[in-house]
Amino acid sequence: MDVSMTLWVLTILGLCALIAVDFFIGRKPHDVSVKEAGIWTVVWIVLAALFGVGLLVFGDSQASGEFFAGFITEKSLSVDNLFVFILIMAKFSVPTHLQQRVLLFGVLIALVLRAIFIAAGAAVIANFAWVFYIFGAFLIYTAWKLIQEARSDEEDEEFEENRLLKSIEKRFGVADRYHGTKLFIQEHGKKIMTPLLVVMLAIGMTDVLFAMDSIPAIFGLTQDPYIVFTANAFALMGLRQLYFLIGGLLKKLVHLSYGLSVILGFIGVKLVLHALHENGVNVPEISIPVSLAVICGVLVVTTITSLMAAKKQTAAEETEKKSVEV
Repeated sequence: MDVSMTLWVLTILGLCALIAVDFFIGRKPHDVSVKEAGIWTVVWIVLAALFGVGLLVFGDSQASGEFFAGFITEKSLSVDNLFVFILIMAKFSVPTHLQQRVLLFGVLIALVLRAIFIAAGAAVIANFAWVFYIFGAFLIYTAWKLIQEARSDEEDEEFEENRLLKSIEKRFGVADRYHGTKLFIQEHGKKIMTPLLVVMLAIGMTDVLFAMDSIPAIFGLTQDPYIVFTANAFALMGLRQLYFLIGGLLKKLVHLSYGLSVILGFIGVKLVLHALHENGVNVPEISIPVSLAVICGVLVVTTITSLMAAKKQTAAEETEKKSVEV
């Protein structure tokens, strides 16, 4: 898709306006209700759908199909990332009325990081076609790792601070409690961090790892930097509201990791086939309609089986509870 500099500028300005709206919504710390989260989740999804339709009307079906495939994949990966966000919030005992501020920061840093990764990835791909082999192998490895983690079924999983975060805490010092939305405070004549800043840094560092998975995945669906960037941006928009909307349902999506492993493995194979095709090997390439069908099909099946398994588990727990009472 041929994108002019004017369109790039207008798109970035439009996304900045959406981010400003998102910030305006959550500028005052408060507990987010399910109704508020639900309304804004629908709004962001509708905006993404309208953008995809706009690509179809003013661009072509290929660009629109690639956007929707990329958006759905990135949104699915973002939902899986919410598990980690919940662990981080629990680790640092973030007050509920401050969680939206932390998540807003997480979305902003994720957008910046992914823009950097996308620019670097596009430049590498443009000059070195063999990088598709690396991306493909990495996604297949990630898919295998997701399956291993899902099978381990660790009930007491906790977020562990990395060495960099611990060194920052040691260097600046951390207050023993939250001070509203303040990131630094003065204590005994020394400027120290608040726990809120530590949480934001933890989210930001985690976003780096998320980008390592998501960027190769979407480059497996499209090599158009404009589609890659906008699909990522719209997938991240509304992530804050989605956290509050389905936070309680995340534990019921017990098969989500399996579904994502299938999707990442599928895209990894697609990348390898594309690399072979680029090198003149006569192999079939997987089209965007097929990719979109596989991605949506896997997510639907995963959601259904997850809810069935969760329902069965709940019934078993209730039966066990009744037998104990008797």
